[in-house]
Amino acid sequence: MDFIQSLPKTETHLHIEGALPYGLLRAWQPEAYPENPYFHAADFRYPSFPKFDEILLGHALPWFVSADRYHEAAKAIFAGHVAQNVRYVETSFHLPVSGFIKTPGTEIIAAIRAAVPAGLEVRIFAGMARTDYAGPMQAVIDDLANWDDLAGVDLHGLESLPTEPWTAAVWARLRSAGKVTKAHAGEFDGPHRVREAIVQLGATRIQHGVRAAEDPAVVALAAERGVTFDVCPLSNVKLRVVASIAEHPLRTLMQAGVRCTISTDDPLVFANTLNGEYAVLATEAGFTRAELAQLARNGWAVADVPEATRVAMHAEIDRLAGEIV
Repeated sequence: MDFIQSLPKTETHLHIEGALPYGLLRAWQPEAYPENPYFHAADFRYPSFPKFDEILLGHALPWFVSADRYHEAAKAIFAGHVAQNVRYVETSFHLPVSGFIKTPGTEIIAAIRAAVPAGLEVRIFAGMARTDYAGPMQAVIDDLANWDDLAGVDLHGLESLPTEPWTAAVWARLRSAGKVTKAHAGEFDGPHRVREAIVQLGATRIQHGVRAAEDPAVVALAAERGVTFDVCPLSNVKLRVVASIAEHPLRTLMQAGVRCTISTDDPLVFANTLNGEYAVLATEAGFTRAELAQLARNGWAVADVPEATRVAMHAEIDRLAGEIV
């Protein structure tokens, strides 16, 4: 759709390992990676989070063995963003990988940053599981406040694990150092995890958050505190969080006053694009041009850009939508 392509968009929920272009794997080892993997089929659904994780890691980890590989992947990923008129990206890398491949996280960040093309703003986050504040990783996490090119941190992974006591203190310390703190919640666990991320962790950026819709009080809390849900509709369908795009609670959340953005999460295993996410909302959930424009505006509302850039992007979106919001 021309309108979707023309919108200046943001992507604010993207795992760089999960965004590895499948074509890079094919070109690298065509005998190991078939042209049309079964999990790219339009009707494929992941039976569980562990199975999803197995497929994702099984494809991503063989590639991400050095800073150079992060650079090569990022270069291709960002070229895809530019082609879709995406102008701002927040992406995370999985911090423990730095230990697996014996490469400092700061070198991984530098490699990703070196791949950013002209015209695209990129902010890089360190992602970690709920159990990662242990062993050698504890010192690494304690040092994140000193990483100048790190925009923030993201708590991700298996949501059924409890949020450990260290998290709130570390998140508060990082915020005091100017870092943005995100948390995955309300995807594979219920609205109480969204409440926990907001109240206990102090997060105002929730990755997914869609199951908050099951509890109007949590939705009201998110709206009242100005929390943003970085939503990935096709991921939610592929992982059986929701049954279909038509049944997705995105519109309900927006109408209740929750700021929502649209992203792709892990295109490597979902075979999705950002333009495709917008398009499926239009075709399968009946989203209007005004609603799609609002989603694009929401991304710029939380983007870490100068206020003049935010105002200019909002004006461009309003002009394209044919209305002043």
